Amino acid sequence: MDMKRILIGTIVGGVACYVAGYLLFDVATLGTYYATHVATAGILRDVPLQWAIAVSNLALAALLTYCIASRANGQTVGGGLTTGLVLGFAIWLIADFSIHGYTNMWNLQVIFVDPILSAIPAGAAGAVIAAVLARVPKSAMA
Repeated sequence: MDMKRILIGTIVGGVACYVAGYLLFDVATLGTYYATHVATAGILRDVPLQWAIAVSNLALAALLTYCIASRANGQTVGGGLTTGLVLGFAIWLIADFSIHGYTNMWNLQVIFVDPILSAIPAGAAGAVIAAVLARVPKSAMA
């Protein structure tokens, strides 16, 4: 595995995921999340911790980059999109049902909608990662 390609994919994927997530969750659907919040008041931050969101986006981008770069049949934008959509959906389905099982933070509407919405930024990041990796040459040692 070529660390330069992993690092580049992680950075561009993290930025793509952050931007897509901001547009989707902080601009387009924030009111919906507040409206469906069923736990005690104050559990959602008025101002999100951007550094923590950036770290989570970089972690997701690193996982996506590893999965996309490991594909034997090469990296296509469509393949990256699909990989991102599937991983994003699966990760958030697991997380949302676990959170619902242990807390009363969300109602069932959020549990079923959030993984679908969360797949969108992951899919966008996967597509960007694949597009960039296709242009970054593999090292001779890879």
